Amino acid sequence: MENFRLKVFRTVAKQLNFRKAAELLHLSQPAVSQQVHALEEELGIALFDRSGSRVQLTAAGALLLKYARKAAQLAAEAREAIERLQGKGGGELRLGASTTPAQYILPRMLGAFRKQHPRTAISVISGNTERIVAALLNDEITLGIIEGPAASRALHKQLFLKEKLVLIVAKKHPWARSRSIPLSSLSEASLLLRERGSGTRRVVELALKRAGLRLSQLQVMMELDSTEAIVAGVEAGLGVGFVPERAIAKELRLGTLSTVKLEGLEVQRDITFIRRAGPALEGAAAAFEQFALREAQALKG
Repeated sequence: MENFRLKVFRTVAKQLNFRKAAELLHLSQPAVSQQVHALEEELGIALFDRSGSRVQLTAAGALLLKYARKAAQLAAEAREAIERLQGKGGGELRLGASTTPAQYILPRMLGAFRKQHPRTAISVISGNTERIVAALLNDEITLGIIEGPAASRALHKQLFLKEKLVLIVAKKHPWARSRSIPLSSLSEASLLLRERGSGTRRVVELALKRAGLRLSQLQVMMELDSTEAIVAGVEAGLGVGFVPERAIAKELRLGTLSTVKLEGLEVQRDITFIRRAGPALEGAAAAFEQFALREAQALKG
């Protein structure tokens, strides 16, 4: 339903590269250039500055992009409304999830949701919390699930689940048989930590700070970009690390890892739905959010 020229324009504006836009649109590069040129002719103004080594949006192009994104969203909403009117119950669900929810929570929920909404087209992107917030603000997704704080006023936040993070050590680590250790002992260990921009990292940093221990006092041996990488590193004896408790059920069952309680430290985080501030969600995104919140309540019960 979306105007094709505007779709081509949005793709080029996002990529700032005509060749990459052509690949994404499954068009030839000349065809993409022709559509952009026709739009510029229609509006009587240049939308891209091609004079330098890189393609850049002009002021007019940046302005049009805001309206093109709104037009794309309206077209999607119109399609969903018509499908609901026809009783199809379809539509498009564009989700983004930060690393832990994407790996350990979302797959099962999406499977159950799909059984109830078989005609819904679902797409999911994953990344750290910072990436998912950016994707939402750039209209790449309609609904996000994140594991860290998001302070932007442009976002509406809804608590989804609360999750506990635990300190893990290898089975041969000196702490493996300890019920608890002093918090100060953590400064003696090699710490494996998630990368900057990760919600997990931010939650751990805040919890340590509240307990009186700053990250600068610790021996951060390595920064890793996933929970699995931290688990594998700890199993290999590279150090200790904080991970979601739900992520290590298999390793605890097999005995390859142990959890250790740090005296005076509890690390708990909120897993949160985020969407743009403003009108409530509609269509498939609203249906999934409601479904997931009901599932979360059932887990608590």
